[in-house]
Amino acid sequence: MTRKSGSTSGLAPYAAQAAGSAGRRHAEPTSSTRNDFQRDRDRIVHSTAFRRLEYKTQVFVNHEGDLFRTRLTHSLEVAQIARSIARNLRLNEDLVEAISLAHDLGHTPFGHAGQDALNLCMKSAGGFEHNLQSLRVVDELEERYGAFNGLNLCFETREGILKHCSIKQARLLGEVGARFLQKRQPSLEAQLANLADEIAYNNHDVDDGLRSGLITLDQIMQIDLFARHSRVVEKEFRDIAPRRLILETVRRMVNFLIVDVIETSSALIAAAQPADLAAVRLAPPLIAFSTGARTEANELKKFLHDNLYRHYRVQRMATKAQRIVTELFDAFHADARLLPGDYQRSDSSSQARAIADYIAGMTDRYAMREHRRLFAVDEI
Repeated sequence: MTRKSGSTSGLAPYAAQAAGSAGRRHAEPTSSTRNDFQRDRDRIVHSTAFRRLEYKTQVFVNHEGDLFRTRLTHSLEVAQIARSIARNLRLNEDLVEAISLAHDLGHTPFGHAGQDALNLCMKSAGGFEHNLQSLRVVDELEERYGAFNGLNLCFETREGILKHCSIKQARLLGEVGARFLQKRQPSLEAQLANLADEIAYNNHDVDDGLRSGLITLDQIMQIDLFARHSRVVEKEFRDIAPRRLILETVRRMVNFLIVDVIETSSALIAAAQPADLAAVRLAPPLIAFSTGARTEANELKKFLHDNLYRHYRVQRMATKAQRIVTELFDAFHADARLLPGDYQRSDSSSQARAIADYIAGMTDRYAMREHRRLFAVDEI
């Protein structure tokens, strides 16, 4: 593995340092203008998988409206939140940004409905999990360089992308899976990106859910986190328009959670006093909500699960999405000649994984178009 020097100015001693990176899988010359974590971020932004996130959805299918979040806008929001917190905790902003931008690269079309369907299709061939697929994208599937497959990212970036992993899978992943076997923590930057992801999707799903009309203002006023901030907004801005009330309330919710993470994590770090990244790995998780904020965040998450994600209109689209993914997989598995040549394999096990790679890489609209090509008699 290669190592390079880099500035550590302003970073806490327990932050991940580009100069002390565990390196890349394939040796490369260092850059005179960027440190290794900055190079990772740039490689992710220029990747094919990152561009496709623009047409992969969170809750709503891409064609349902231009104003709803996509995987791309979600990833940008996660990166912004994570960088803000990292700056206050003196963690490595470049690393936390790279992890945040890459964390959803392996997501299927149609959000979790697509993932669930693909996992069932792959049950006899190792299953499918978007977190592992994100790592697979950056390690193997991107084809941009002559010397190696994937993006050849630093160990610390890859570690942050792999948020969770079964023991069985961890044994197959070598060094990047070792922490799951050793029951050790990832870097604080990885822990932070994971929590920033939760802050982003909970709060923007409130916005999208209200915008769509699938949840109402009266419903969500039963949730303490929303109601508390909404009452403050109404008192401060009398006669505020409903849409602006929602946006101002969501903004304040996000800010409240960010400040809570900064204050709680600062206290946890101060108590643990990790001397360096090695000490962070041996400590308990140090990036967290306070007990009160965690309770409120969980209440909001449950509300969204019960009222938005299980709304009959979302369920109808999820059922259609699962049917599309399943029928695509079954058709390709029954006759691999229907696949592009790059995805045709000689043995059944690797063929199933190649089909999963192909489907997971599709955008929502491409999956629908490919389904029509295979099953509609008037399509070619």
